[in-house]
Amino acid sequence: MGDTALLAEVADLAAAVRVHAALAADPPDGVDDLVPAARTVLVAFDPQRTSAAAVAAWVRTTAIRDSDAAAPGPLVEIATRYHGADLDDTAQLLGIPVDELVSRHRAAEWTVAFTGFAPGFAYLVSADWPFDVPRLDRPRLRVPAGSVGLAGAFSGAYPRDTPGGWRLIGSTDAALFDPQAADPVLLPPRTRVRFVPLRDRVRGAGRQGPHESTRTIGRADATTPPPRSGSSPRVLPPVGESRPALRIVAPGPLVTVQDLGRSGRAALGVARSGALDRGALRIANRLVGNDESAAALEITLGAFSARAEDDCWIAVTGALAEVRVDGRGVSAYAPVRLTKGAELTIDPARAGLRLILAVRGGVAAEPALGSRSTDVLAGLGPAPLRAGELVHAGAATGVVPVVDGFPWSIPPVVLEVGLRPGPRADWFAPAAVDALIDATWTVTTDIDRVGIRLDGPVLERTRPDELPSEGMRPGALQVPPHGRPVILLADGPVTGGYPVIGVIPDAVLDALAQVRPGDRVRFRRV
Repeated sequence: MGDTALLAEVADLAAAVRVHAALAADPPDGVDDLVPAARTVLVAFDPQRTSAAAVAAWVRTTAIRDSDAAAPGPLVEIATRYHGADLDDTAQLLGIPVDELVSRHRAAEWTVAFTGFAPGFAYLVSADWPFDVPRLDRPRLRVPAGSVGLAGAFSGAYPRDTPGGWRLIGSTDAALFDPQAADPVLLPPRTRVRFVPLRDRVRGAGRQGPHESTRTIGRADATTPPPRSGSSPRVLPPVGESRPALRIVAPGPLVTVQDLGRSGRAALGVARSGALDRGALRIANRLVGNDESAAALEITLGAFSARAEDDCWIAVTGALAEVRVDGRGVSAYAPVRLTKGAELTIDPARAGLRLILAVRGGVAAEPALGSRSTDVLAGLGPAPLRAGELVHAGAATGVVPVVDGFPWSIPPVVLEVGLRPGPRADWFAPAAVDALIDATWTVTTDIDRVGIRLDGPVLERTRPDELPSEGMRPGALQVPPHGRPVILLADGPVTGGYPVIGVIPDAVLDALAQVRPGDRVRFRRV
């Protein structure tokens, strides 16, 4: 699965749960993430600390051991109202009365097989549940947070408002995902789950061990806080020893706070996120004396302006755009001192898509799950900045370097990208694999921090069946049924159900951060 992950494939979901448990019991140094899914476990690793061959050998050896690591997890009871919009239709579809559907859903003991789609979204399975429920023909554009649904052999509850195609049979007030909590995900893999009526009180479970506990979550009289949407306040408040640095005058299309992202959270459904052009972030931070991992502003397309609230140093990197202070042109890729009251303007980008604005001391914002990055899909981290908002900077830790000039290049309109074979390349006709390399692809207007949709020839599949959900990585080329590839980026989902025909090496992803609608992309085998 590219140059930073392997995909271990097993026979069925039960085997995937067992293998994930065995691997999670004692991962070696260099293994950063394990993502269980329907029939696979994705193993992400750092190639500077280990190798693909060493990781593969560890997976093969560990997966066949007898282990008690897959012992049942704790039992959580989810207080549920059975009043979903699809309750009656689902019962009719299954050929049973509504009361029987509800009673069988309540009677089953469910287990979290894996998480994905969104942070804290748990795919629940049960040996007591005999039904296979088809998804909606047309997914809803918005499913309210707390909705309890069915799809295939799974049940689950939506942690936040998202689109979705599951059939909704009820709702809960349980806080399924809270990024500020010590344990942000209520239902991690292997947790046992029961759905109980909202009026039920907390009670022990007869099958729990002497050291286990049972929690009933989401009762109307419980002290559980209301579910969070996952988004942070609409301002960047002072954090620690921070000081006012910039006041946003005009944010342009999109401005978010980004650092190097969140690692090791994919098993909880949390994407890496972070700056899409990590090289530009590192350089901008170095130019103002910050640690390379400090948070900065990621500005899409430019058309941005801000006023200095105090004397400060800034640097702008990334796309090609005119940078001005009080109307006077200044250099990109260089430290620039702003005096209090000065206005910084970044014109619309002439080439490339995203700019990085670093402030000496780093942008100060409350971290969520170890990062200050904004994840636009999950709603994690600070909300996108708006006009009038104040950006604080942290304490400076290094000196501003003396820079006579920094070499950098203009993002090209035709980008050549290396491509490794994907784990599902054999789902496509040989001619489709050749066409992927031979064609010149056009970047469509469907482009954001989640992914890039490309236009070009249709890539014909030889297998029409649906792919069970499996782990995804930034750089994966998914091919939906329409046959044209989508490149997943840092805010993309951690699991997906479209076959991956190829994977772009991690180091190349920075260049993809700068493609814009109408640009062209060519792939070459690596």
